[in-house]
Amino acid sequence: MIEAVTIRRHDFDAAIFDLDGVLTKTARIHAAAWKATFDAFLQRWARRHGLTFQPFDVAADYLDYVDGRPRDDGVRSFLAARGIYLPEGSEHDPEDADTVHALGERKRRLFLQALQEGIDAAAGAKALLKKLRQAGIKTAVGSSSKNAPTILHAAGLEGHFDICIDGIEAEALKLPGKPDPALFLEIARRLKAQPSRVILFEDALAGVEAGKRGKFRCVVGIDRGQQCRMLYRHGANVVIKDLREVAVQAAW
Repeated sequence: MIEAVTIRRHDFDAAIFDLDGVLTKTARIHAAAWKATFDAFLQRWARRHGLTFQPFDVAADYLDYVDGRPRDDGVRSFLAARGIYLPEGSEHDPEDADTVHALGERKRRLFLQALQEGIDAAAGAKALLKKLRQAGIKTAVGSSSKNAPTILHAAGLEGHFDICIDGIEAEALKLPGKPDPALFLEIARRLKAQPSRVILFEDALAGVEAGKRGKFRCVVGIDRGQQCRMLYRHGANVVIKDLREVAVQAAW
């Protein structure tokens, strides 16, 4: 069931947002980059092992195994679902190496190439962020993407947040990836906000599950058109189509 959301200052001190698919329209670009990366690898793997090539399914594989996870976790998760286990590799791997790190780097390169064409902020994002800040509600971004600052700049959203923790900082802090709530809990700590006073916006199943595990007061799932029930099942308290369905009440 798709609903609407009202954020009352009386109930919330902060709002935390995932980036891709919530604040920006980058989910499609990510999915396309993952498909190009995995399909090229899977074709080589199938030839090498005498198997039938089964391409990466954007509609199912992206949401189930990759969406919302740190890049290398996404590689491991999807390949494990196909019964494939690769060496971890390192930053010194050549681009054509069949390692977890090399596949992640190929995906990153393809994504950044596509990003140069420009992206839009998600519908309602800028207006909502302005209303939240006017109401005295702190705002933050928590993303597993290592390109978060570049994405925020490309979408014209930089300067709208009190805190942004991206994949690079999360890795440096050794924070486990979603569905573990560590990233969001670290943001709440820095905002000096109790999880019971925070509203979280996520579009990934792993992300809403992280919100549930972290015991955030309200976990809002953003439905991209095919996973409303799954968002509820993984922990969303409410599901909306986009941020235009969110109202803000400033008065206590």
